[in-house]
Amino acid sequence: MATIVPSVSWPGACWTLLVCCLLTPGAQGQEFLLRVEPQNPVFPAGGSLLVNCSTDCPSSKKIILETSLSKELVGNGTGWAAFQLSNVTGNSRILCSGYCNGSQITGFSDITVYSLPERVELAPLPLWQPVGQNLTLRCQVEGGSPRTSLMVVLLRREEELSRQPAVGEPAEVNTTVLTSREDHGAHFSCRTELDMKPQGLELFWNTSAPRQLRTFALPVTPPRLVAPRFLEVEKSWPVTCTLDGLFPASEAQVYLALGDQMLNATVMNHGDMLTATATATARADQEGAREIVCNVILGGERLEARENLTVFSFLGPILNLSEPSAPEGSTVTVSCMAGARVQVTLDGVPAAAPGQPAQLQLNATESDDGRNFFCSATLEVDGEFLCRNSSVQLRVLYGPKIDRATCPQHLKWKDKTRHILQCQARGNPYPQLRCLKEGSNREVPVGIPFFVNVTHNGTYQCQASSSRGKYTLVVVMDIEAPKSHFVPVFLAVLVTLGVVTVVVALMYVFREHKRSGRYHVRQGSTSLPLTSMQPTEAMGEEPSRAE
Repeated sequence: MATIVPSVSWPGACWTLLVCCLLTPGAQGQEFLLRVEPQNPVFPAGGSLLVNCSTDCPSSKKIILETSLSKELVGNGTGWAAFQLSNVTGNSRILCSGYCNGSQITGFSDITVYSLPERVELAPLPLWQPVGQNLTLRCQVEGGSPRTSLMVVLLRREEELSRQPAVGEPAEVNTTVLTSREDHGAHFSCRTELDMKPQGLELFWNTSAPRQLRTFALPVTPPRLVAPRFLEVEKSWPVTCTLDGLFPASEAQVYLALGDQMLNATVMNHGDMLTATATATARADQEGAREIVCNVILGGERLEARENLTVFSFLGPILNLSEPSAPEGSTVTVSCMAGARVQVTLDGVPAAAPGQPAQLQLNATESDDGRNFFCSATLEVDGEFLCRNSSVQLRVLYGPKIDRATCPQHLKWKDKTRHILQCQARGNPYPQLRCLKEGSNREVPVGIPFFVNVTHNGTYQCQASSSRGKYTLVVVMDIEAPKSHFVPVFLAVLVTLGVVTVVVALMYVFREHKRSGRYHVRQGSTSLPLTSMQPTEAMGEEPSRAE
């Protein structure tokens, strides 16, 4: 009997026995082989396999299968037997044996199973990872065979960060990466690769669920908080908190508080800058020293800023008149008060002590109408003096009056001229002023220009009246009529015409005598006019003589 030693190869780091059998000689020295099919199969773990054992030996009657696997005889005959193997979960060697011509013959085959990992999981990432620090990625792999063909790959998105063999059970693969801002929101995962291509199969992948990374960066400086030093009870004031160099600013949380009172903040961000604004309103129970606090939280870390603030109550000044509209001659009390610790001063006179009111009294007169009273209040808050002022005006009710100095009682005006009756009345309430002519009740305007004629001549009653009474002043208007100049003018015109006529006549006579060259004076006449010579005299005749 001869033994054939199986040939051995190393595909994928596993043993594969190609042929293994025992031969026995036949009748004329012929050797018979016990074959096992399929020879060295590879299939998924947990599956079933039909194994056929056969030989050419005609005397072989019974063939058996030796294995630790679950088996079932499904058929047999002369020189052959078939078995069904089920639930094959691991690598195994099966052996077929029988007898030929009284000698034992055997054959065997190596079964190789493969399985994908039962669990591939990337360890949880930190909730927030600081930018610029190392991050360790851990991947755990349970199951999977053959391990010699199993690799573990760590990924950032689709970028391969590390590739290592799966060693141990469970296998754990680690790698370290330096995180940056670009890693914010990136998905990390791990993948197993079972390479069964040398066995004529394919590359099998199994990938873990991805995990998202969030990175952050904080500045070294605290937030900048802008808040008032003082805040009055029931008053409101804006508060602003700003922080630059924050990444990602959009995911930061900002809390503003006045003492234990949370403020409703509005948060805006631009790039790496974050600004939160809120309105602080102080309550009465918060009076005293308080703090305004700004907290910026990102990546589980906190940056804080605090500012001191004093909450105070400042009541007043409250300025009152006992009678805002006081009749003339009545007594008026002016009082000014404010809250506790407040010093008031009324018209320059301070109160006796802080928290005490200030008062003054007066007998109301016409000159007090429209008088203003001033009160100032001063409160010291944390070394600072806060001041407030208030004023009130007194109204004195008095009867109407007409100022004689501005309203002349005797007026002399010329006829057909324009004038203004300058009369003014005063009183509270303000009176109505009318000037009526006696006997006719003719009214003339007051304070505005009007055209004067002789019909305005006479005596007028100027009366100012209001709900407080009446006041009358007599005004006389003397209108001067113009003198008549008609007769003197007429005589002057006649004289002028006469003189002009005489002059014209003399000029005519003079011109005629000058033309003849001689003049004749009548005897017995001592006055002009002269008479010119007659034509006959001019020709040599004797002139006639006066008898």
